[in-house]
Amino acid sequence: MKKPLKYSSAPKPPDVLRDVFEPNFDGNETSGMVRTQIYLTRAEHGYVAAEAARQGETMAAVIRGCIDDKMRVPDTAWTSNPMLEPTPPEAGPDLPEDAAINHDHYLYGTPKKYLKKRGQWVLVEPKARR
Repeated sequence: MKKPLKYSSAPKPPDVLRDVFEPNFDGNETSGMVRTQIYLTRAEHGYVAAEAARQGETMAAVIRGCIDDKMRVPDTAWTSNPMLEPTPPEAGPDLPEDAAINHDHYLYGTPKKYLKKRGQWVLVEPKARR
């Protein structure tokens, strides 16, 4: 007589792993919490313990509160953000129109390599050495 198998051939993952890999999007922030462990310096541990005692909370609640504060986008992010301001009318200093092609002339004082003739930039022939 054959004994029945004690376990199925494909074991189910434990509920803890299912919560981690299949998050619950019911809007409840505490559902699907994941247990974790961190190392703190003595000073950090002392600070968190003092804050927990002052607030009447657990150390874990204080740490979660700090993380929540960092994750929250401040209300002023869209109102006083310099990156969202219009571009200034003048983006930089006034430069000669040939500054890009004759940069050695403007930086080091060498003779210009290009001159504008009839609206076109043309290469200046180097002077013959004596």
